[in-house]
Amino acid sequence: MLKVLPGFKIIQAGPQSVLQDDGRFGYQRLGFANGGPLDAESYYWAQRLCGNNTTATAIEILLGGVVLEALADTVIAITGAEMPVTINGERISLWQSHRINTGDKLEVGFTSVGLRSYLAVSGGFNVPDILGSSATVIRDEIGGLDGKALQVGQLLNINNQLSHKILMLAKSSRPKIKASSAGGAAEIELRLLPGYQFERFPEEKRQLFFSSTFRVSNRCDRMGYCLNGPDVSSGVSSLLSEGICHGAVQVPPDGQPIVLLNDRQTIGGYPKLGSVVSCDTGKLAQCGPGSRIRFSKISVRQAHSEILLASERRERTLLISLNS
Repeated sequence: MLKVLPGFKIIQAGPQSVLQDDGRFGYQRLGFANGGPLDAESYYWAQRLCGNNTTATAIEILLGGVVLEALADTVIAITGAEMPVTINGERISLWQSHRINTGDKLEVGFTSVGLRSYLAVSGGFNVPDILGSSATVIRDEIGGLDGKALQVGQLLNINNQLSHKILMLAKSSRPKIKASSAGGAAEIELRLLPGYQFERFPEEKRQLFFSSTFRVSNRCDRMGYCLNGPDVSSGVSSLLSEGICHGAVQVPPDGQPIVLLNDRQTIGGYPKLGSVVSCDTGKLAQCGPGSRIRFSKISVRQAHSEILLASERRERTLLISLNS
């Protein structure tokens, strides 16, 4: 049985730490973005390691620099980017759950690989739902604590459940976050499902899009990633605004693609080449400015197969119990 307790005091909040559950759905028609974890796979395993359902509220940590004081005995897990994590100065492993006791200090250092980590706690953080979700969307000022990033001095309540086992995800099963390459940038491939506006782009622009390497610009956040590269503009001067899905690749008049993510605007009128499959957007969310991005084309059948295979792999993956 879950019991609500004061869980943590925020001593240091980091550049941007936000409370997220799996997202707010069904309200895009009212202008509200989905929110939710940018790296859904890392979020999923943080919850599993804490024995939670996959809709529980966790903290998405950008870059690191977070310090928390535990106000209760509980179990935590941190997954995602390579951030050094200590409890009372002693280094602990990522992709594993750990017991933490009242008065302990949890410190998350700055990342060396990737951008975002996920801190889950057994039972989940206790945050009021707004429109069916606790997901923080800063642009909409909704969810989390007052619709804002976490601040120094705030208290975070938890739904405590002390009976949870200590678990670890085997290294062979962990999502692969690209290591930094020369210049501190990752290189990844994103699979794109062409949309109904794909044919509006000239053939030479479509070929250029799939044969080129783009760079992540400094304009990359939870709304979307603006890329720099060759001009792949469609030449279409105007379109009616319409709903925008997760992973949509818009191309404004300057010809520079934008991959839209969880906190995207709900409608837009720029031409769209298609959408990046949901399995791949988490990889993009772990890339910083300067990272190299290439695109490949995928069919509807292939996209469905990839998503089904990813789901089956999750179901077959067993967590290792570390209980004595």
